[in-house]
Amino acid sequence: MTEQDAARRSADVDVKPHMTTSWLRSWQSMGMVVLRWRETSILAAGIALAAYFQYANGAFLSQANLQNLIQYSGTTAIIAGGEVLVLVCGEVDLSVGMVYALTPFVMYFAAAAGAPYYLAVFVGLGAAAVVGLINGLITTLLRVPSFVTTLGMLFAINGFTLTISGGFPVEPQAGEGFTSLFGGSAWSELGWAVVITLILQFFLKKTRWGLHTVATGGNLVGAAEVGISVRLIKIGNFILCGVLGGFGGIIDAFRIGSVDPLAGGSQIMFQAMAGAVIGGTLLTGGVGTVIGALIGSLVLGILTDGFTLLGVSAYTFDMILGAAILVTMAVNVRLTQMRGGDV
Repeated sequence: MTEQDAARRSADVDVKPHMTTSWLRSWQSMGMVVLRWRETSILAAGIALAAYFQYANGAFLSQANLQNLIQYSGTTAIIAGGEVLVLVCGEVDLSVGMVYALTPFVMYFAAAAGAPYYLAVFVGLGAAAVVGLINGLITTLLRVPSFVTTLGMLFAINGFTLTISGGFPVEPQAGEGFTSLFGGSAWSELGWAVVITLILQFFLKKTRWGLHTVATGGNLVGAAEVGISVRLIKIGNFILCGVLGGFGGIIDAFRIGSVDPLAGGSQIMFQAMAGAVIGGTLLTGGVGTVIGALIGSLVLGILTDGFTLLGVSAYTFDMILGAAILVTMAVNVRLTQMRGGDV
């Protein structure tokens, strides 16, 4: 062996361990980056569930079934986005499901009174904003816990909706194009959900209002001491949550072609909250992700749709959903600890 060959071999021996170490460090860095995403665990769960249901039933990823999945998840994701903002600032809104039922009726009556449907939509959303404003004022000025405030508002709105509707459903009669844009098409519903999610995520993470929302939920006293108007933050987020709940109701009204006074209610509210919590938003406030709420809502849709295709009872699904919430929250807490953050 020549001296040159010996030198090359020695260099190869030195380089290979160095290259191996570099690759390991790169993978570890990538792993840490992925770990920092609060959406990591629920995204992985969603992919695994989709793969399982497709394996169990080949129709799961068909276009028709995907449209059913989107229609189930889109509205829930929109409402969950509003719940995220309220939860992050340390409060909760139990009335948003009833706002979902009320808003389409206000829109319908405004249109029946002669307003064009685009204007009637704004009238309905204005009513939803008023409900959110009342929730925020009672919670912040009278210092009534938001759980109690919105629970009372839940029953009040339900009674009001039944009164103005007489307990009977109505059918909105907008044009075909308008109906398709506002939820008549499954893909338009997905589009609204994605656009609203991205706007709210930017709003929460990149704007002063979002940072003040996180600070209010993370440390209320500290936020107030540094000059943040915590009352304004909470009132604003209650209003935004109410508007998004009402918008979800309008979208579903056009999708279904009917407005039912008994639609939504506590069921869709709890689904939205479950989507937010599963997606990585903590009920203790200060931490949340709207993108995670969208993924969480999709996972709920995957579970519902997948088990329906497999013929699993709805009662069994509720047990699985409860277990999924507990397991996901445990994983999120563990991931938060591994990131070095506080739960």
